[in-house]
Amino acid sequence: MTIKTFLPKKIRGIALLTVSVLSVVMIPVAQSQLVFRNTVTGDVLDLSFGKKGEKTEAVEHFLNTGENLYNTDDEAIKAGESLFMTACSGCHGHHAEGKLGPALGDDYYTYPKNANDKGLFETIYGGARSMMGPQYNNLTKDEILHIMAWVRSVYWGSADKADWLTEEQKANFKPAEVPEDFKEAMDNFNKTHH
Repeated sequence: MTIKTFLPKKIRGIALLTVSVLSVVMIPVAQSQLVFRNTVTGDVLDLSFGKKGEKTEAVEHFLNTGENLYNTDDEAIKAGESLFMTACSGCHGHHAEGKLGPALGDDYYTYPKNANDKGLFETIYGGARSMMGPQYNNLTKDEILHIMAWVRSVYWGSADKADWLTEEQKANFKPAEVPEDFKEAMDNFNKTHH
């Protein structure tokens, strides 16, 4: 039995019209999520892959706005530090001062889009050049947001280059202290390159 033989023509028309209207109404809801792109290729990232975790309010908010609610949450920042130490410090240093990978606390961005939280998330989630592999299998989206919040909390660069801050936050911004390891490395670099 097909839908044609089961439903009269008038009801089929109403059902088809209802489905059509609902699909048009639902499109804006489905498109309210931001589009996240691979840092290197620009391809759209498929956020359905990777380590599964609880869909937190912070993740939902971030996926729709690009704003990380954890940036001002002291508990989340502390959790982010712990996650950073296990997942990121081997390459980026214990104080985000840089080792094999670049420093993360200064205002030089290997990828300029990392000056905002959406861009930094894209780089962590989808990976970048060289040894920065995608972290979607190692970290949940929520864990990535925690790590990002800690990285933002140790930022010692200029407020003008901190695109994740609001104008009010920029006006009141006090940079973190520059790690001694980074100061020493920069002093050595400047001695040999100037």
